[in-house]
Amino acid sequence: MAIVVVGGNSRNVGKTSVVAGLIARLPEFNWTAFKITQHGHGFLTADGSPDQCQTPDSCVSIAAERDDTGGSDTSRFLAAGATRSLWVRTRIGMLAEAMPRIRQEIAACENAIIESNSILDHLDPDLYLSVIDPSVADFKPSARAHLRRADAILWSSCSGAAPLPHEVPGLDLDATPRFAVQPPGYLTEVVVDFVRSRLAAIPPAP
Repeated sequence: MAIVVVGGNSRNVGKTSVVAGLIARLPEFNWTAFKITQHGHGFLTADGSPDQCQTPDSCVSIAAERDDTGGSDTSRFLAAGATRSLWVRTRIGMLAEAMPRIRQEIAACENAIIESNSILDHLDPDLYLSVIDPSVADFKPSARAHLRRADAILWSSCSGAAPLPHEVPGLDLDATPRFAVQPPGYLTEVVVDFVRSRLAAIPPAP
């Protein structure tokens, strides 16, 4: 199986569009899509009740999307053709406690595509794509920490040579493939072909 992670430097830079686009353009992978979010105060459990975090499991909610006509990110994944679309919610700093359940879901699927930066603290994917918009000053610490691990950078800009807004230690831009992408689709045939070729090179499971 293949595990693909899509991250980005901030909100609203095209991560969800990239995930949905890959699901639609690579339907042969029968994707299970994951949207991972971390919340502070006001976290609610799957049934909508306030969560007191009495146990690690009580701080984790994994909900399967059923509606492919809604406006949520998980609904977009389902509409794009995902076999399943899961919304994983945890308390900030408690993603590690959620990983056993996330790994169970990954093990049960054919191929997984995950929208998250922070999961890279706990998972080594087969492919990691980072969506960067140089015009957005905000740069998430989790995105900075893992950018050097990116197999490719998708520049949300008109120029593939646009500079990073911050220096990233350990990042070798000359050795990292970069693709210029633009809204609303955030994907090109070149990017899709790159992903397909990289996934085709994954050795089969023993």
